[in-house]
Amino acid sequence: MAEKQGYGQFCPVAIAAEILTGRWMPLVIRELLCGSVRFNDLQRGIPRMSSALLAQRLKQLQFAGIVERRRCGERSFEYHLTPAGRELFPVIERMGLWAQRWLRQDHVDKTNLDPDLLMWDIRRNVLGKASPRDGRYVVEFRLSGVPISSRRYWLIFERGVVDLCYRNPGFEVDLFIEATLRLLTQVWLGHVSIDQAIGDGRLRLDGARDDIRAFRSWFALNMFAPAGGEPTGQAELAAE
Repeated sequence: MAEKQGYGQFCPVAIAAEILTGRWMPLVIRELLCGSVRFNDLQRGIPRMSSALLAQRLKQLQFAGIVERRRCGERSFEYHLTPAGRELFPVIERMGLWAQRWLRQDHVDKTNLDPDLLMWDIRRNVLGKASPRDGRYVVEFRLSGVPISSRRYWLIFERGVVDLCYRNPGFEVDLFIEATLRLLTQVWLGHVSIDQAIGDGRLRLDGARDDIRAFRSWFALNMFAPAGGEPTGQAELAAE
C-alpha cells in the first residue's frame, strides 16, 4: 500500500488541510453544500474538472466520512453530505466572504470568467424563486465577449422547474437579456447593482413592461452578493 501523503503534524489545521485542501476539493464541497447530489450536476458546477478526478475526490470524501453515496435507482447514485460534511458550511462561507472582501478584483479576471458556470449558477439560484408567470416562461441571455458557441443561453420556467438550455429550444422568448460576460458576472456577484447596470445601459432588457419589471423578483444573486456591495477590505483599511 502506498504511504499516506500528509503534513506529518498533529495540528488540527494540518489534519483538516490534508482532506479539505486538495485541488478542486473545496469546490466539490461547495457544490454539495449548494444542493447538487447527482454526479452530472456536480460536474456542471465544476466544468473544468475532469470526471475522473471528480470521482476520485468523491471517494476521498466518502472515506473521510464527509459524504455518503446512496443508490437512487437501479444504476444511479446520489452523493449526500453527512453531519460532518454539513458542518463545513461556515468554513466554505467564510472563504467566499473573505475573497469578496480582499480579492474582489480577481473574481472577474478574464481567466476566471466562465459562461457555462455562470449560467448554471444562475439557473440553480432561480429554482427557489417564484416563476415570473403561470405557464411556460422563456428568458434568453445574450452574452458578448465570449466565443460564438457560448453567447446564447435559455432559461425555461415551467411547472415549478427551471431548465437551462445551451441550444435554442424553439419556444417563443418572453424576455431578452443582453450584457457582456464580465458585467453579468459582476451583477451576479453583487459588485455592480442591477439598477446601476440597467441605468448606464450595460445590462439591457427587452420584453413586455411587466416582464422587465419582474426580472428583479426572480433573478437571484449569488449567496455572497451582499458582501459584494460592501467596501473592499483594502478600502476600509485606507479609510481608517
